[in-house]
Amino acid sequence: MRLLYRLGRAHATGVLTIQPARARAEVLVLRRGQLITAETDIGGRVAGARLARLAAEPEASWTFDGGTAAYPPGATGRQLPLTRWVRAHLESQLDAARADRLLAELAGVRLVLRADHAPEALDDTDRRLIDAMAQPRRLDQIWPMARTPRYRLLAFVHFLAGVGALTRVGVAAEDSAPNAAPPAPPTPVVGERTGALRLLGVADEPSPQNVKRAYRRLARALHPDLHPGASSERRRELEARLREVNAAYARLS
Repeated sequence: MRLLYRLGRAHATGVLTIQPARARAEVLVLRRGQLITAETDIGGRVAGARLARLAAEPEASWTFDGGTAAYPPGATGRQLPLTRWVRAHLESQLDAARADRLLAELAGVRLVLRADHAPEALDDTDRRLIDAMAQPRRLDQIWPMARTPRYRLLAFVHFLAGVGALTRVGVAAEDSAPNAAPPAPPTPVVGERTGALRLLGVADEPSPQNVKRAYRRLARALHPDLHPGASSERRRELEARLREVNAAYARLS
């Protein structure tokens, strides 16, 4: 999915060959970031199903031969934009269960959009979402700025995560502070306090009420008992992250 999105966003022209591990190679002809479809493929439905099947391959190699500029005969009206297909495909995968997992996974995490992966804005809601994610913000901060139903926001975030367009800051994120922490001293040092603030996803100088609200929100989202259908591995992950949040709250208290 990331490869298709990258080629589409780069307006790539050429021949993409994908070799699944246990199937024959498939050849895709691209023109300015769009897939050339078959003459009988009205609306690109067959091409879309083909892309979905290839994207689901657990192991596959690929090569891209760029620079083929000529359209095949009669292909000017038979094109499937790759970036739009990738977005529609990933957003369609989000159901209620995945939405709940996504909320728990991103609880307290601030998200920022990678400028080099930013999608095309299709409407005003997209523009508000992109603007809101230009700076690191939590989901509960992005939502009111985007003025959109929560499910639309989560579908957009699911799509961005699927193509590697998000950088995470905060709990269990790439830029989070070290997880292990000793019992908090009466007066935390600056580095520990900064790490605790980032884990809870609050501002540099929060009020005690804001710290408590952030802690309670994260504790509810991460408590394993509130995820009865979670696997044992998922429960261990939630427990570990909840311990991090408890330690951060203890520092700030």
